[in-house]
Amino acid sequence: MDKVFKEGKYKITPMNVSHINEVAQIEQVSFPTPWSKEAYYNELKDNGFAHYYVCLACEQVVGYAGMWIIIDEAHITNIAVHPDFRGQKIAQTLLLKLMQEAMRLGAERITLEVRSSNRVAQYVYGKLGFYPVGIRKGYYTDTKEDAIIMWKNLYES
Repeated sequence: MDKVFKEGKYKITPMNVSHINEVAQIEQVSFPTPWSKEAYYNELKDNGFAHYYVCLACEQVVGYAGMWIIIDEAHITNIAVHPDFRGQKIAQTLLLKLMQEAMRLGAERITLEVRSSNRVAQYVYGKLGFYPVGIRKGYYTDTKEDAIIMWKNLYES
C-alpha cells in the first residue's frame, strides 16, 4: 500500500447506501454520461454479482470502484477519484483492492473497458499487469469513442 494509506490518511471500505450522494457527485465530475444515484442503489441492493468500495478521507468519499464477479471472472464496472484527490494513487489502491477481493471470491481473471483517449488510466492498468486484448468500436454512446478491452490473469505477476 502507498505511504498515505499506511499513515491512515485514507481508508478503503465497502460502499453502502450512505455513500451514494458523494459517489454521484464524483461521478458527475468524472464522466460525460454519469451513472444515476438509482443505478448505484440498485447495484448495492439488487445485484448479487456487484462489489463496490469507497476510499474515504476524514469520512468523505474521495474515490470509488466497483466490479461484478461472475463465476471465475471479475468485470470492473467503474472507478473514479474526485479531481481534488487525483495523483495520490487512490485509483491504483482501489484497483488493487478490487483485484484482492476478486481473488478472495474465486475469480481467476479480471477485465475492464477504458476509453481509448484515457491514457492515464491505461498507464495505471498496464502498471498493474492489465494488457489490451481488443477494441469495442463506438462503445461509449455519449461520444462514440472506442473502448480498449484490457484483461489480467490474477494469478500471474
